[in-house]
Amino acid sequence: MSRKKVTGTVTSNKMQKTVVVEAERLVKHPRYHKYIRRRKKFYAHCEKLIDMGTKVVIEETRPLSKTKRWRVICVVKK
Repeated sequence: MSRKKVTGTVTSNKMQKTVVVEAERLVKHPRYHKYIRRRKKFYAHCEKLIDMGTKVVIEETRPLSKTKRWRVICVVKK
């Protein structure tokens, strides 16, 4: 079974071995047929320190803590 992968931007790196990644997606409004931006924050495990504003790919994993269920796979762009 393949795991979900999401691309997003690092918005916080203040925790130890954890980064907050904000992912953005476009959703079509049911009535007005206009595309709306929807954002969601993910807590991801990361061994190395990653700077804020960096684009990363995160992958779903087993629960690592109360809120962490994702792991940073690779850095796309600094």
